[in-house]
Amino acid sequence: MPNRRLVTRRQALWLSLGTLTSIGAIATAKAGYESHQIQSLDNSKRNFKLTTYTPLKKRASAKGIIYGAATRRDLLESNPKLASSFVQQCGILVPEWELKWNFLRPTPNRFDFTAGDWLAKFARTHGILFRGHTLVWHEALPEWFEEVVNRQNAENFLVEHITTVTKHYAGQIHSWDVVNEATKIDHKRSDGLRNSPWLEFLGPNYIELAFRIAAEQDPKAMLVYNDTGLEYDIPKHEAKRGAILKLLERLKSRGTPIHGFGIQSHLYGHETRFNPKKLRKFLADVASLDLKILVTELDVRDQNLPKDLKTRDRIVAAAYEDYLSAVLDEKAVIAVLNWGLSDSHTWLAQYAPRKDDAPVRPLPFDSNLKPKLAWNAIARAFDQASKR
Repeated sequence: MPNRRLVTRRQALWLSLGTLTSIGAIATAKAGYESHQIQSLDNSKRNFKLTTYTPLKKRASAKGIIYGAATRRDLLESNPKLASSFVQQCGILVPEWELKWNFLRPTPNRFDFTAGDWLAKFARTHGILFRGHTLVWHEALPEWFEEVVNRQNAENFLVEHITTVTKHYAGQIHSWDVVNEATKIDHKRSDGLRNSPWLEFLGPNYIELAFRIAAEQDPKAMLVYNDTGLEYDIPKHEAKRGAILKLLERLKSRGTPIHGFGIQSHLYGHETRFNPKKLRKFLADVASLDLKILVTELDVRDQNLPKDLKTRDRIVAAAYEDYLSAVLDEKAVIAVLNWGLSDSHTWLAQYAPRKDDAPVRPLPFDSNLKPKLAWNAIARAFDQASKR
């Protein structure tokens, strides 16, 4: 089993993975990114040319969008080249591990902000915004949690945690993922919520409680609900989009201090069931609730794509460009963050490895920090986006 203290992404895949031979088409943007046509999965004639190589954060900023990525203290400390690339390319930083419960709470009675503070200082020193991820989640809980937390004390632990953490970083945070992945269609509840420890101990109102406590301690931070499994035109994602809209509507109707929605955007390079019209409709519905939208954890897994690097990189780049061209049509989308910057450090190396043992290539930069076609695709999407 993975070390839960170190690896903090989900273990289960939400889509069944088919073979490439069963895949015949993928949606791709026409000029202007307004409509889509069907083309073969690998179109060698499609190019991702750019006339300039302005850093991604500057291209995004020109349109009123913030670009950034997740990273870790150990990576930035041990790799000066990565640190330099991060500063050059990113306008916002989100800790991959360091602000989750299992890093912050070594014991029930002690908080350790050492790693988080290091990243906050790195961001501040280089003029980079700092995101918080995450205050409430059913994963990345400390080993002591299961034995110590129960129905009688769960609210005290939750309130103490959110109060202590948000107060510690008050004034330093651009946005907090206050609650992460609280829905789960497979659990078949009428409200779409996940049967998590928090739901079991506190009931559905734990979500509203979390936002209210965070707002009290850090009134300047943007408070975000973050979730995954929403991007494709399949029944499971359709149902989840509906459940999340109902959740957001319920929170807003109760006057909950929620300001944004995070769509994680863990994409599949082989997936053809992408419907930009439906996705844009969902994002418009979210925006109609007076919520900003952030793409919070963007990457493209390539585990079912051909081994040939040129072919694989083209398909991954196409997935990036098609997705972002649709998402950025919605002006409420104010930020795009990759879940990692370089292929040398990605959670997908462990959670979605290739059967041929070839290194995975889901991110904008390769393992040597050279920009790939995926970088070009992201840049082109920013260039084509309308100004916020």
